[in-house]
Amino acid sequence: MDFWLYVLLILSFFVSFGFWELQMTHMFQLNSYKPDVQFKWLCKNMRSVLPKWIISLSIIPIIIFLHKSHNSIGLTVAAVIFIILAYVNKPTTTAKKPLIYTNRVKRLLLTGIIIELAIVAIAIIFREHNHRIALSVLLTTGYIATPFITFAANFINMPIEKSINRRFINDAKRIIKSMPDLTVIGITGSYGKTSVKYYLTKLLSEKYNVLMTPESYNTTLGVVRTIRENLRATHEVFVCEMGARNIGDIKEICDIVHPKYGIITAIGPQHLESFKTLDNIKKTKFELANSLPNNGIAFLNGDDENIKSVSYNGSSITYGLDGNGNYTAFNLSLSSAGTSFYVRTPSGETAEFSTRLIGRHNVLNVIGAIAVAHTLGISLVSLKMPVKKLEPAPHRLQLINNGSDLIIDDAYNSNPNGSRVALNTLSMFEGTKILVTPGMVELGDKQDEYNCEFGENAANVCDFVILVGEKQTESIYKGLLNKKYSQQKIFVVDAIQDAFSVIHNKLNGNEKKIILLENDLPDNF
Repeated sequence: MDFWLYVLLILSFFVSFGFWELQMTHMFQLNSYKPDVQFKWLCKNMRSVLPKWIISLSIIPIIIFLHKSHNSIGLTVAAVIFIILAYVNKPTTTAKKPLIYTNRVKRLLLTGIIIELAIVAIAIIFREHNHRIALSVLLTTGYIATPFITFAANFINMPIEKSINRRFINDAKRIIKSMPDLTVIGITGSYGKTSVKYYLTKLLSEKYNVLMTPESYNTTLGVVRTIRENLRATHEVFVCEMGARNIGDIKEICDIVHPKYGIITAIGPQHLESFKTLDNIKKTKFELANSLPNNGIAFLNGDDENIKSVSYNGSSITYGLDGNGNYTAFNLSLSSAGTSFYVRTPSGETAEFSTRLIGRHNVLNVIGAIAVAHTLGISLVSLKMPVKKLEPAPHRLQLINNGSDLIIDDAYNSNPNGSRVALNTLSMFEGTKILVTPGMVELGDKQDEYNCEFGENAANVCDFVILVGEKQTESIYKGLLNKKYSQQKIFVVDAIQDAFSVIHNKLNGNEKKIILLENDLPDNF
């Protein structure tokens, strides 16, 4: 009888451990496989970890107390506890970005399982020597160690991962080198880079066969994967988005793709948690411009004060609004239906453009794309129709008609400048204006300050504000109250889905609702 109870205990342990290891690996993937970021996440989320530890620790006194006279009961209770923990840890189907079972993830999970198998093997040896208490202690310790098994597995696998990454990077370099006629355009910036990437790809496609990095493939390995899987000999232009969280990230990508042209869309306090200072962000973004060859050209946002503050001696073309650049847009006419504007080139040529895109920020992004496309030989006349057909990049101030309501989907990300632009866009519409947001993250010591300012700005525009996550949005709440905003117009919910329940159940009036979704934090926040 005891034998089968031991089997049940070990199986229930493995299921519970396995489910929790999947959770930890999922967070590790969302945290870009960086141990320091994962450790910070673990410290921030200790409230969800401690109850599991406390529950599992109860196994030890139970087995100690019952192992002599009621050993079967003790083993059964211990197995039941692990089954309960397995239920608590069961994989969720509601993840915003589910775990992707890449080869690296599979190797991590396998190494973690091997570590736990070693613990179980030792536990079985103790059991065979009738050391049941030692068995319970080992199993409990193995379970408590689960969040750290990911660190251990990653450390063990590191030489393998570095070797594999090096091989992939060298293969991507080989492919780029084999295409000497390929024109590579790098795009970076604290914000706006993805929109410019989409717009530029559409404009260049009028004349060239263009490949762009898809979605958010803007890390070194994301770019490498794009090259290895998608770049073909028939491609003439490669538009490469370059993201960064640390100094050197942009240069690492440039050393692989060797861009001839570079676009720096904006510099602002994005990812301050890792960059620490704005000067570090400036230095990192200009790694792109400093990597260009002698015959290369850097396209710089002439409206951005942080970009203008950096001394750059290479060949450059600026773009901006109302005269702030070699390529400039002027006479803007904005409405909820779209935007019309004129463009003047460095030679003085002018042309009128119209687009369904809304807002000055979008015109700025479009003029950046026009500047590059025109420099690469596409006439202003040829660019008029593709500009007219431009659509917003997904989840970046994307307009979605939801029956009688209009949703402004800006859920991809948020930053201080982006939040101001989003609120300005919201203010252009007639109807009940509703903001739904979990706030901004990764802003380091300035995070509370920027979120408080966000709340103050929202108070001037919004009829109702729905905050997602009580703790996360405390600073926004404070900013709203600073502006004497009515507490009856503020709702705090746990998830985006709950926000829409509030909208439909409590704010369901006759007037058309304009709903701004400003940011949607991934599962690791």
